[in-house]
Amino acid sequence: MILKVFSTVLILIAVFMGFKQGFSMFSGKPEMAEMFGRWGFSKTALMINGAVTILASILILFPRTFMWGNFLMAAGILLIICFQLLDRDLKGAAIEFPFLLINLLIIYLQHPLKS
Repeated sequence: MILKVFSTVLILIAVFMGFKQGFSMFSGKPEMAEMFGRWGFSKTALMINGAVTILASILILFPRTFMWGNFLMAAGILLIICFQLLDRDLKGAAIEFPFLLINLLIIYLQHPLKS
């Protein structure tokens, strides 16, 4: 029972953070545009990445699409970590790493409503 509650809390945190970051990318916030602009992302590519992040966070909520959403979210976070490491920005990569671990832990714990 405690694991289901813990898994639910982690899912809600991941969904909130994913939706927040996805909306920032989709709306083209200056910080996001600057960060992704360093890696050659156009405004359209940033909007697509934001839409995929929002979609992934929504997919995490449902047991049938739980794995797809988590894999999409983890892939997006891993992409950012790889770009950070290419820029030799270890601090930026270290900031993203706990979010990747949260998604991997959520995958391990499974969806709390899965039968």
